Amino acid sequence: MPVDWERVRGEFPSLANCTFLNTATYGQTPRRAYEAVERHFARRTERACMDFLDWFDDADRIRESLGRLIGCAADDIAFLPTASASLSLLVNGIDWAPGDRVVTLENEFPNNLYFPALLRERGVEFVETTWDGFYQAVTSRTRLVALSSVNYTTGLRPPVEEVSRFLRQRGVLFFLDGTQSVGVLRMNVREIEPSMVAVDAYKWMLTPNGAGFVYVDPKVRRWLSPQVIGWRSHHDWRSVDSLHQGLPQMTDKAERYEGGMLPFPMIYAMGAVTDWMLEIGPEIIERRALALAHLLRDRLRAEGVELLSDQRDLYSSSIVSARLQGRDASEAARMLRHRGIYVSARHGLLRTSVHFYNNEGDLERLGDELRNIAAGF
Repeated sequence: MPVDWERVRGEFPSLANCTFLNTATYGQTPRRAYEAVERHFARRTERACMDFLDWFDDADRIRESLGRLIGCAADDIAFLPTASASLSLLVNGIDWAPGDRVVTLENEFPNNLYFPALLRERGVEFVETTWDGFYQAVTSRTRLVALSSVNYTTGLRPPVEEVSRFLRQRGVLFFLDGTQSVGVLRMNVREIEPSMVAVDAYKWMLTPNGAGFVYVDPKVRRWLSPQVIGWRSHHDWRSVDSLHQGLPQMTDKAERYEGGMLPFPMIYAMGAVTDWMLEIGPEIIERRALALAHLLRDRLRAEGVELLSDQRDLYSSSIVSARLQGRDASEAARMLRHRGIYVSARHGLLRTSVHFYNNEGDLERLGDELRNIAAGF
């Protein structure tokens, strides 16, 4: 049965008040996510939180849903609040030596720039390269490559399966930040085989801040030690009547990286969104978003802007970035906001981003207002 996209759009009350083309900054939260949070708090009130162990059973079901979404087992997923927490877990767990190298791409999200740059104090070389120079930048001294599945500034969508295969052949760890794609573009970690995939759910996963998750390759879990130790570090942590004393014996599941309690309200919200996306179908969501992005590019070309996606095919994502002829991108974004249209400016580019809740009317309104701004109206 075809998806009723107007009914989908009705899940997002904020869209009645604005033209929102800015999911790459903040995803809009559907009613069902708020309702999931409300049900959790009502349950806490009713049962005085004394069923808290049952919440973890619910969390495990949400792991299963997330595993279905990205193509992995539930045991491979841990709940970590941000993508930066996941990257920190990996970087802090590597036995760095002077002369080691970390490689990323230019214009990457700051997470993938700041932490590797700090490793210079330990004699680790940090390289930012263009895509054209990427494979040459990976040398025999490279220990880690950190990339985004979609670049937050340009919309660049590197061929991650090809990259991962290249890195595995050389024994290089591959950290993939999926924050700008998971929830809108399909990802299958069984096909990619990365070392780690981190997702902060407040963008394309449409979840309030505080919920995120990480996939950790079972081979990596054999040597990567947790950075947070808590009451759930011992494998038998559910035996709360007689919690283990002394050195914990850790599980080999990814939950070993969680340590303590979880942000359950936000996890329930993320679970509601994930189940909804699985119900609609990740392939259908991707097709919808990319079709809208294609229409958006056509609309922007009609206004005479220069699109990065016209320069090479790798920019074919749901993020559409443009250079405005003779206009400042930040000023244009501010003017559009005053007219009720939400986009962003990043590094001199006007960045627009479309999700499955957008429609053709959003794109037409953006084009019309860009024309008005150019004409001085």
